[in-house]
Amino acid sequence: MAAGTPCALATVVSCRPPTSAHPGDKAVITADGGLRGWIGGSCVDSLVRREALHVLAEGRSRLVRTVAAEEARESRPPGELTVATTCPSGGSVEVFIEPQLPRPQLLIFGASPAARTLLRLGGATGFRTCLVHPGARPAEFSEADMVLPSLDVAPAAPGPDSWAVVATMGHYDEDAIEAALAHPELDVALVASDRRAAAVRAALRQRGLPEATVARVRAPAGRLRAGSQEEIALLALAELVTRRHEVSRPRLLPEAPVFATDPVCGMTVEVGVGEQADHAGAIYHFCCAACRDQFLLQPERHLKAAEA
Repeated sequence: MAAGTPCALATVVSCRPPTSAHPGDKAVITADGGLRGWIGGSCVDSLVRREALHVLAEGRSRLVRTVAAEEARESRPPGELTVATTCPSGGSVEVFIEPQLPRPQLLIFGASPAARTLLRLGGATGFRTCLVHPGARPAEFSEADMVLPSLDVAPAAPGPDSWAVVATMGHYDEDAIEAALAHPELDVALVASDRRAAAVRAALRQRGLPEATVARVRAPAGRLRAGSQEEIALLALAELVTRRHEVSRPRLLPEAPVFATDPVCGMTVEVGVGEQADHAGAIYHFCCAACRDQFLLQPERHLKAAEA
C-alpha cells in the first residue's frame, strides 16, 4: 500500500472446522495472482486468488464462502459468492476480500486561479495531485502531492487511473496538451471556451498530431459563461469525476493466472498447476490425482453433476 501497488486484502471472517484457517487470518493478493499470508489450504487458496483478481478489476469488495455441497442451496445476497465443494475436509470458510488501490492521480497544468482551485478540490476529493508548471517550486504549491517544474510528466508515472486538466488559460495551452497527449493512458481536459478549444485543436493538427490523438482533448467547461475561475474549476472537476465513474478501466496485469473448476470436487484450481486430463477434445483441470482418476472412470457423470 505504501508503494502504491494495487493489491487485495483477504481476511478470514469465520470458519467451521475442520479447517486450517482461523478468523482473523489475512493474506495479500497482488495483480499477478501472488498470495502472501494465510487464509487456508488448497480448498480456498485458488478460489480466493481468483476472486481477488475480480475485486482488483472491479474495485469492489466481495465475500467468498466455501461450503459443503449440501449447504450451497441457501439464498445469498448480491456481492457474495458461495462455492460448493466435496473436499474431504468437510469444513467451511468465509473470506472477505477488499481492494487496496492507489488513489487516482490528477495532473493539473498551470498556475492560474482555476489551477489552484483544482489543486485544492482534487486533494479534497481523494486524488493524488500533481501540479505541472514551468519553473514551479514546491513551496509555491504546498497543497500538491507533487510539483513538476517542466512539462515532462514522466516523473509522475501516469497510469490507468491518471487524469489531466490543462488550466493554463491560454499561456501555453498547446505545449501542455501535447505533453499530456504523449501519454496514451491520460484522459485530457482543457479549461477553455469552445472557441478557444477549437483553435487549440487546430494548432495541434498543424503540429502534425493525428486526428485520433487530437480528439482525446475535451473542454468540459467550454459552455460556461461569466463564471469565476473557481466555478470553472469546479465544473471541470465535477465532469472529470463523473467521467471517471463511467469509464471502465481494466486493472489486471496481462500475466495474471487463469483458473478453472475441478469437475469432481468443485475446487478452484490454477490452470497449469496440478493435474489435468483430456476428454472429448477438451482439457479439464483437477486439484489432485485422485479427482483426475475419478473423472476418467465416469467423465460424463461428473460433467453432468458439475453443470447442475
